[in-house]
Amino acid sequence: MVAVLALVVLGMTAGLLGRSSRRPAVRDERPSTFLAGPGGSRALLDAFQRLGLPVRRFRLRPRELDRLDADPREVLFLLDPSIGLSAPEVTSILGFSRRADLIVAGDGAEGLMRCFGYRTKRRFIDSVRVTRPGAPLGRGWPWVHTVLQPTGKARVVDSSRAFDVGFANCAVPPLARVDTLLTSSGGQLVALRLTRADVSHRVILVSDPELFRNRALRATEAGPFVLSLVAGTNDRVLFEEYHHGFGPAGSLAGAVITWSRSSPWGWLVWQAAVIGLIALLFGTIRFGRAQPAIARSRRSPLEHVRALATALAAAKGHDVAIGAIVRGLRRRLLPPALRTRGDWRQWLAGLGRTTRSERGREALVTIEALTRPGQPSIAVLRAANAVEDLWEDQRH
Repeated sequence: MVAVLALVVLGMTAGLLGRSSRRPAVRDERPSTFLAGPGGSRALLDAFQRLGLPVRRFRLRPRELDRLDADPREVLFLLDPSIGLSAPEVTSILGFSRRADLIVAGDGAEGLMRCFGYRTKRRFIDSVRVTRPGAPLGRGWPWVHTVLQPTGKARVVDSSRAFDVGFANCAVPPLARVDTLLTSSGGQLVALRLTRADVSHRVILVSDPELFRNRALRATEAGPFVLSLVAGTNDRVLFEEYHHGFGPAGSLAGAVITWSRSSPWGWLVWQAAVIGLIALLFGTIRFGRAQPAIARSRRSPLEHVRALATALAAAKGHDVAIGAIVRGLRRRLLPPALRTRGDWRQWLAGLGRTTRSERGREALVTIEALTRPGQPSIAVLRAANAVEDLWEDQRH
């Protein structure tokens, strides 16, 4: 017993000593403003709010961007979408970029970057440090795994949704100016600012979303760099969160009702439900008086007497059965106060004074004869039939 207790204490001590007071690290690497872990971008949202800029998280599909009242000084952040952009979604974002500025980062947004003449190239072997063009390589900049490369194409065709939507294509807009904001230690492009010639808005392409993550914003020169992209240029900030899995949440019932209001099949279901409700209401209203139900006659008490006689005859209690039949007749003919007074044989003998019909008198004689001891089993059935005839005579 002592050995077992010592083993338990030793195990608990080892568990307490091995338990770390640190919280487990959050490994969610989605650059979303909803995530405060090292891989998230919550610090970017907090920094803009501290600067006094209105910030909004956009959690709807990109096609809903057309319904927004875009401010010319607004900027949309699209940071490495965790869910790939489809061709119609790219088209919606391109349409929004004609009314507001756009900042795009990461491999997940490469389909959109191609519409501006650039694509991403990932370095699978090693990472490179970021620096400003012409500046000496510093130790305060983060490392990236992806760089930018020009596509050299004036029109891009996207066939990713050819099976259901069809081919989508976009033309690279005319650019008035291209500014290199960041490069790698080897001179490769990391961040570009594109000034469009067709509209008065700019597009900033960043190869790697690492510059927007919390760990880089708080510990490297990426923080001041990202803030400088917006501060003094834009008055409103919009973060695209739908493609990070933070779309609008709701109940299944709410989703069904929303679908039913926008679909012809849903309206058909609502109309059928209304028609069924009206039919139910009309079915509950009675027009006219109630119809009489089917008459169900109850069994005669003599039927129960006959059944009792049959059961007693089977038990060879013939005399008892006949006596019970006569006593039952007396209970039905006499008032409650007189039902059990006196001998039932004397009552039966005096019943002849009230018997009116010939059939009743014959039944009375038969019953008196059957009440004598030593009757056969058939006498019980004869007594039950005679009692029934006598009951009919006395009742009328």
